[in-house]
Amino acid sequence: MSDRALVRYGTISEVAHFEIPPDFVRNRGDRVVVRTHRGIELGTLLADEGNVSKQPAGGNGSDANSHDPGDRDPNQQSILRTATVVDEEAATRLRSECEQDFGDWRERIEKWNLSLELIDLEWTLDKSKLILYVLNDRGPESTKLALQAAAAGYGIVEVQTVGPDGPIAQSTGGGCGSGHCGSGDSQGCCG
Repeated sequence: MSDRALVRYGTISEVAHFEIPPDFVRNRGDRVVVRTHRGIELGTLLADEGNVSKQPAGGNGSDANSHDPGDRDPNQQSILRTATVVDEEAATRLRSECEQDFGDWRERIEKWNLSLELIDLEWTLDKSKLILYVLNDRGPESTKLALQAAAAGYGIVEVQTVGPDGPIAQSTGGGCGSGHCGSGDSQGCCG
């Protein structure tokens, strides 16, 4: 079994356990680069060395004790490294870009005649996926938004529904038409 620590990540914050690399020096509040279910993101470590879990990190039978990054499951939620100045600067640029694009995305949602209220958006740190946060229950409208965005050539877009208590957890399974990617991703995304 490998050590795991809590990390907070995302514009609309989520908290999850992440596998800790071997010999990783950690302190509560450290900024870290993590692999999440959405991709590469920045996060904040919520646990220090004295507060880690020895629970299994993998859910697919992979060797959780592997110390070779090449042997790890690429979908495993894990801490990749301590965030650098370059990572923080990239995150700031991406946040600024999202602020500039917010109005355009609201207009698209209105043009596509979707009953969704956009509340925020964010890019993954590697800019491989755009996450649109909408204040709604999970349903066909959020799936339509992901499909419309993909059809319009906006790349991989994930629609994360948000309720009064934060992000709404999704069940996995199905393809794009069902509101879930066939990739095992737990959110409605297509691209």
